[in-house]
Amino acid sequence: MAIEELTRAGGEGPGGRSTWIGVDHPRYKWVALTNTTLGMLIATVNASIVLISLPGIFNGIRLDPLQPGNVSYLLWVLMGYMLVTAVLVVALGRLGDMWGRVRIYNAGFGIFTLTSVALSLDPLHGAGGALWLIGWRLVQAIGGAMLMANSAAILTDAFPARQRGMALGVNMVAGIAGSFIGLILGGALVAWDWRSVFWVNVPIGLIGTVWAYRSLHETGVRTPGRMDWWGNLTFAVGLTALLAGITYGIQPYGGHTMGWTNPWVLAGLIGGVLMLVVFCIVEVEVAEPMFPLRLFRNAEFAGGNAATLLGAIARGGLQFMLIIWLQGIWLPLHGYDYADTPLWAGIYLLPLTCGFLVAGPIAGYLSDRFGARQFAAAGFVVMALSFGGMLALPTNFAYWVFALLVFVNGLGSGLFAAPNTAIIMSSVPAAARGAASGMRATFQNAGMVLSMGVFFSLMIAGLAGSMPNTLFSGLTAQGVPAAAARSISTLPPVGVLFAAFLGYNPIEHLLGPDILHQLPASNAATLTGRQFFPNLVSQPFHDGLVVVFSMAIAMSVVAAVASLVRSRRPVTMGGESLETATGATGNEPAVAALVDAVEREDLIDYPVGNVSGIGGRVTDGGGRAVAGAALTLIDQRGRQHGRARSRDDGGYALLLPPPGQYVLITAADTRRPHATTLSVGTRPVTHNVVLPGGARLSGRVLAPGDSAVSQATIVVIDVRGEVVGTAVTDADGNYVVPGLFPGTFTLTAHTPGYRPTAAAVAVDTEDTVRCDLALTHAAAISGTVRHDSGSPVPDARITLLAGDGTVVATAVSDESGGYTLTDLIPGDYTLCASGYAPVSGVVLLNGAGDPRLDLHFDTPSR
Repeated sequence: MAIEELTRAGGEGPGGRSTWIGVDHPRYKWVALTNTTLGMLIATVNASIVLISLPGIFNGIRLDPLQPGNVSYLLWVLMGYMLVTAVLVVALGRLGDMWGRVRIYNAGFGIFTLTSVALSLDPLHGAGGALWLIGWRLVQAIGGAMLMANSAAILTDAFPARQRGMALGVNMVAGIAGSFIGLILGGALVAWDWRSVFWVNVPIGLIGTVWAYRSLHETGVRTPGRMDWWGNLTFAVGLTALLAGITYGIQPYGGHTMGWTNPWVLAGLIGGVLMLVVFCIVEVEVAEPMFPLRLFRNAEFAGGNAATLLGAIARGGLQFMLIIWLQGIWLPLHGYDYADTPLWAGIYLLPLTCGFLVAGPIAGYLSDRFGARQFAAAGFVVMALSFGGMLALPTNFAYWVFALLVFVNGLGSGLFAAPNTAIIMSSVPAAARGAASGMRATFQNAGMVLSMGVFFSLMIAGLAGSMPNTLFSGLTAQGVPAAAARSISTLPPVGVLFAAFLGYNPIEHLLGPDILHQLPASNAATLTGRQFFPNLVSQPFHDGLVVVFSMAIAMSVVAAVASLVRSRRPVTMGGESLETATGATGNEPAVAALVDAVEREDLIDYPVGNVSGIGGRVTDGGGRAVAGAALTLIDQRGRQHGRARSRDDGGYALLLPPPGQYVLITAADTRRPHATTLSVGTRPVTHNVVLPGGARLSGRVLAPGDSAVSQATIVVIDVRGEVVGTAVTDADGNYVVPGLFPGTFTLTAHTPGYRPTAAAVAVDTEDTVRCDLALTHAAAISGTVRHDSGSPVPDARITLLAGDGTVVATAVSDESGGYTLTDLIPGDYTLCASGYAPVSGVVLLNGAGDPRLDLHFDTPSR
């Protein structure tokens, strides 16, 4: 079916389902981009939309999140989604490699939509309602992880290298911008109804699910294998324990401001690290690891993921700190009620989102043309500069300066996101893209969870030094009893941070109604007003910001350096390797082009230097280079491990597979295919391929009188009915059809004015086989069928009979009564017409011209 027909009428996708657009259609890649962008957007919006809506959600289920026993519910609703996605994205990326990335992605959309319905229907209140939300959020995170793990891999499969950075840039912009958009969306929806925070996902999820199922195709390389269950188990237990330990470490314990001395926290941290060490040992030993540690031998892959982790920590920490800064200090100082601060904090952070949306697609497009490293590194440098500018801001800043700095920070994030993803995804073989996409998402999601633990810990450490004395003196100055003021000032700062983070009045929350009722009304009004707490904690909070932003600057600088790392080792995946294309110079574009050409079966028509893999030349029997030959490497089970095409000089390069026995199949147009067995170890393999040419079929096409027939079309068909060669005769009637293999073929010739002819030809040699063809002139008869009154007779059936009564040709007259019979050989014929009373006439074809015979029906009587 033609592409246009498939686009118009639909086609058959995997499993027999109808599809809206064919995979080979030039617009398919844009369909993949828009759908995966929607998937990433809905998955990341869901994380931050709950973040900003927590006060309304907990009010809706009638649970105070700031009560000591309820803080864990708050943390798990807030961070459980990110924790599960961090744990599962690698395993789900590996499943995408094995079972199909589109299949896992589509299932993720469905799970995400169904769990959104379940979350919005929470029937319980209090702790039960919180557990319902936590449980379904964890299930929803599975769907989100399916989307995150496979979206980048689907795009990498769909787009060529020259457009990959742009596509990944758009996808990453949607993913990261979703975390900012969710802040505004959640603030607006929760003011109407807390359940709408989850309902909003349902129509989008339904549209995305149906659209993904109908439009996306499996275009990547599937790598059948077994699931690494021990690796998945040790990784899940280790990372969960580590991140849970960090989550609980920011809660107070035993009179300490934080819980890092809590035995359970220590057990989680130490046990999690030990389990991850066991996981690394397991991954080295198993044949098909879920987390291919060999990929980290490539410096670009390792550096890109390190930059992803550091960038996620810095970006997540910035988001938390800016929300606290706005909600706890700046907005109340400028007349906003604490209950309204979550929504307005999201609105005032719009410059951050705008900066990201501006820079993300542009950086992706430019990185395709000029290379990804410099843009990724520049993004982190810009982020570091913006953090430095925020250090110089007073806590009660001029908004335009703040907006400019967060816009610049968004620009830095946008400059980094797409090029960093392109570095990671382009540094791995096609068969590892699902796992690589999952690993990248793991580092990103783990970084978001770590950011809360790291930056809250840093902020609490910064506040712990100066906040107690400041609180004590400020409270006593307003008449709060010294004992109560001392008790409040020694409370862990995490309560103050969470109160500001959730839009509660911190002082009102800390003092409680009992103490406030004992104070004069004016003092109570001052303490719970919009000015007291922000002015009180401005300096301690700024001390904490110095610590936080200094760490963010350090992380950004290290991430910039990691982004500039060049690989001096092969790209590896279970032994697959490709040395840097120009040796010691490390020419990145050549390597990227080589890898992409191998994956897309394109001609490698550029210098590649030394290739550490399988390489050699493809030549013909005379030693001449054969360009464009397709080479396919398969293992003993028939699984594909590499593809390439030979260059103009005949050279080719394949990625080195794991040690073992392989079959290299080489084929080229007009040549006999070749297959050979290769033994592959850990060293490069040199193998030259000789493709002998096939036979040449030649001859002349002649007309009666031995005159040459030019411009006749020659078609050679094999015994299966497949066309294997074509040619057109020259001015002397000569033709040549090269590249035929031994066998029996049908040779045909046709051209206007002559009757087509066919002949059987046997080819059993590599020499030239000659076959001349003779064409006879084709005569034609035309005329008009009329009534005897002269009016035309349409739809009259015309039949031409040979002398023995055999029907030679038929036709039906048109509206004007005309008819034409073509492709006739000389002879005596009888022409009959039927429609009324039949009539007939005799016609002679002698090759001297095309006669005309008009036929007349008697006019029917009235």
